[in-house]
Amino acid sequence: MTHFASSDFPFTAVAGQDALKLALILCAVNPQIGGVLISGPRGSAKSTLARGLSGVMPALQGEEAVPFATLPLGTSEDRLLGALDLEQVLQDKQVAFKPGLLSKAHGGVLYVDEVNLLADHLVDQLLDVSASGVNRVERDGLSHEHAARFLLVGTMNPDEGELRPQLKDRFGLMVELVNQYSLEERVQIVRLRDEYDQDAQAFCDAFRYKQRNLKNSIRLARQVLAQVRCSDELRLEVASRCQLANVDGVRGDIVWIRAAMTHAAWRGAKNVSLDDVQAVEELVLAHRRQVNSQPSASSPPPSRRPDDSRSLSPNSSNQPQIDLSPDGEPNEQNGSGEWGSMSPQTLASSAPINVVVHGSQRERCAAQSFIGEVAPGKHKGKQLGGYRPDVAQSVDLPSADGIDWFRSIVSQPQEWPPKNLTPKPAKTGQSVLHLVLLDTSASTLSQGVFAHAKGVILDIAQRAYLAREQIAILGFGQEGVSSILPKVRAPKEISDLLDDLGAGGGTPFRVAIENASQYLAQQHKTNKSLLSQTYILTDGRTQADVSDLVLLGNTVLIDTENAPVKRGRGQDIAQHLGAQYVLLSSFLPTI
Repeated sequence: MTHFASSDFPFTAVAGQDALKLALILCAVNPQIGGVLISGPRGSAKSTLARGLSGVMPALQGEEAVPFATLPLGTSEDRLLGALDLEQVLQDKQVAFKPGLLSKAHGGVLYVDEVNLLADHLVDQLLDVSASGVNRVERDGLSHEHAARFLLVGTMNPDEGELRPQLKDRFGLMVELVNQYSLEERVQIVRLRDEYDQDAQAFCDAFRYKQRNLKNSIRLARQVLAQVRCSDELRLEVASRCQLANVDGVRGDIVWIRAAMTHAAWRGAKNVSLDDVQAVEELVLAHRRQVNSQPSASSPPPSRRPDDSRSLSPNSSNQPQIDLSPDGEPNEQNGSGEWGSMSPQTLASSAPINVVVHGSQRERCAAQSFIGEVAPGKHKGKQLGGYRPDVAQSVDLPSADGIDWFRSIVSQPQEWPPKNLTPKPAKTGQSVLHLVLLDTSASTLSQGVFAHAKGVILDIAQRAYLAREQIAILGFGQEGVSSILPKVRAPKEISDLLDDLGAGGGTPFRVAIENASQYLAQQHKTNKSLLSQTYILTDGRTQADVSDLVLLGNTVLIDTENAPVKRGRGQDIAQHLGAQYVLLSSFLPTI
């Protein structure tokens, strides 16, 4: 939906949220910064400020107002990119291009609410256009391109899932909001909103002068920006801070310099100062900062002793000493807290271990693992469904992803509507996500179990990498549940990440399953055709009840316990979760 903002809640009427206002104003002054990502809970004025931005942006020459386009989560590629203009074809019998949302947002704001829930194929299109500033359409007999330079503003609630790293990095600035206000602020916010709801037009008129003054200030800052200069000393300072924050690449450096120069222009200066650099630091680094280049499940990461080695064998005499109970198992009960208090210990991964599992959603060969068989792009996947408004419901197109109007018309130029409709080729391939839940509690350190579990993950990651599939790893232990690896396309090498991963403390098993259940529900909601496989690697040493929880997709529980008499509840847990049960020791020559 595209409109020219007129009666939206005025930008200058929003109480508080100074950091977000600054980020939006800077990007309005200099769109080359790259847009704003707004992360925060419900009710923190994310959408209100985003929608109000176009009301204070100076319009391009020859335009009356700044375009504001909203990208709905369920939109089609045709609506986003543009498509064949059927009305033009019908009236003039000529192939013509019908602009999409990217064309209508040119020179203004493209707004995506809940951008973290946007379908992957739409994210891919946004990445291409935001990088080049040009929308190129080669489809349906069309060959068209047009400028598509816009200010991308996205909002997200972090409780509903993370944003794809590729798209997150495209946002120049990020603001993390909190929903905490003083009593006076809450009263002011409610009063202003009540006045707006009673008479929106009168309320907007009351802020007309503030809106106009802010728009003029942004216009003046744009004029000053061309004259702003940044010294080499401050550029070096920015580079140093980016390096300390472990920022990937140099896009963060570029955005930081642009934002600092824009901040200087905003205050009317022609030279960037250290204050300008510091004023935009958190906005630039909020989504780029990496505390550790090798993240682990705990924070801070465990330190290595001088005699530790990455080649440490699980059965080596140099293995970390573990407090054992009388029956020979790690003691998790002699510390305070429900989950124990053993300090984290590290063990290097074993060699990759291929564990054969069989899912229920597709037939599998006995000699292949799940990830060895699924290979999007190489095997024809499940046809993707979905409703398209241009598909006549009376037409029987069981294998179509809509009607190919261009070929239908060209093949029958004298008839309208065409009697024989040509379907578009069905989409093939299927998104695959591997979610690994790794038990990092102290009990897994016994007899090299933790190292062998890492070996299983190495095999999963390597096969997923070859198949170009995605993987995410959660660890549970050491007093909580944390992300070891966020959802990414499987990396080529993760052995260093796993080697630095420590184990200790107790087993917050139910919390881990709850987190996984919510995460999978969000992933399947975003991508209806997603095929997910969850691997739970645990020794089952927990009394948690998970019989009321559900994990979408396929689930396999890999029991890592190594004992003649099983003390863990791995098999019972697998039954409660409807998961396939696999005993890790059966795939090892010796353990």
